[in-house]
This record gives sequence, structure tokens and C-alpha cells, in this order.
Amino acid sequence: MAAKLIFLLLMLFMANLGWVSDKWLGLAGTISQLWQRFVVLVPAYFITLVIAYLVERFVMGQVWPQGWEFYSVTLCVFLVLSFPGFVYRVLWK
Repeated sequence: MAAKLIFLLLMLFMANLGWVSDKWLGLAGTISQLWQRFVVLVPAYFITLVIAYLVERFVMGQVWPQGWEFYSVTLCVFLVLSFPGFVYRVLWK
């Protein structure tokens, strides 16, 4: 139960990282336009998937095969979790 909660908090953090900071992962240049912030969500999503894969591999010892449904649902959850950052950056400012 605690591992699931920690992973959801990590996913929440990664989903909002592009919205609350102007520089992502210390890269040169700033993120100023809305489409750039959505582009930042793509590598954040894949980084989160890699972390989930590694946790499943080392904790469970076996990685269960996933279909396209799993990835579409996790992408939708990731986008929903990024909504607080979207509200902060776009609607409040």
C-alpha cells in the first residue's frame, strides 16, 4: 500500500514539474509557451514509466507484460495529475 502511494506521489510530482518550473532538468533555455510545457510532459511520462518498471522488477522480481490499454490509462492518469500545475501556470497567472 505504501509503495503505491509513494509511486502516485512521484507521478504527481513528475506531472507537475513542467508546469511549475521554467527550466526543466537544468536544460539551457526557458520554457515559455504552452505547447513547450506539453512537450515536457512526454519525457516526464516516460521517466515515470521507467521508474515504475524498475520498481516492479526489483520489488516483485518479475515484470508483467502490459498491453496498449495499460499505457493509455497511465497516460490519462498522468494528464489528470498534471491538472494542478496547469491551473497554477495558465489559469492563475
